[in-house]
Amino acid sequence: MSIAFLLTTLIVVATPGTGVVYTLAAALSRGRRAGVVAAVGCTLGIVPHLLASVTGVAALLHASATAFQVLKYAGVAYLLHMAWATLRDKDALVAGEGEAAPPSARQVIVRGVLINILNPKLTVFFLAFLPQFVSPAEPHAVVRMAALGGVFMAATFLVFAAYGLLAASVRGQVLGRPRVRAWLRRGFAGSFVALGAKLAVTTR
Repeated sequence: MSIAFLLTTLIVVATPGTGVVYTLAAALSRGRRAGVVAAVGCTLGIVPHLLASVTGVAALLHASATAFQVLKYAGVAYLLHMAWATLRDKDALVAGEGEAAPPSARQVIVRGVLINILNPKLTVFFLAFLPQFVSPAEPHAVVRMAALGGVFMAATFLVFAAYGLLAASVRGQVLGRPRVRAWLRRGFAGSFVALGAKLAVTTR
């Protein structure tokens, strides 16, 4: 495993995106445990993209404009749904369905998984990124690609969990100030809208 791979992975993972926004929102509204659970969900959402890359499905997706557009706009729709749910739920910062009871760990994980599954840029990323570090002539190239994908997932979990723990550490100050809480909720909703808009105009 090269230093270039590790550095590139850390840069990609640490750059704020939908998963980071979701993890921050979960940690600020529900605490450290929710932040870590959200990080788990976002990490698990990488698995389908990794499997697609390893099996070659990602290449088909990349080649099919229709498949790419369908997945892209499904992701846009889900991000807009998350934005609306965040604004609607005035009692919590987490992007949920406005439920009276706090979301269960399973619900938090499922939402995190959906966020990353409905992100076609992850599939394209694995298609273009991982092969650069695996020689086609190398024995067990598929195993090596899967191992590198596992490293990417581990880095995702560690970085996202760190984001969550950091957000949870200031949770007390946030929850004790209704105005700050309201502006943060709007900020998270706006972030989901902005990320959805960015995804809508992206091309392969």
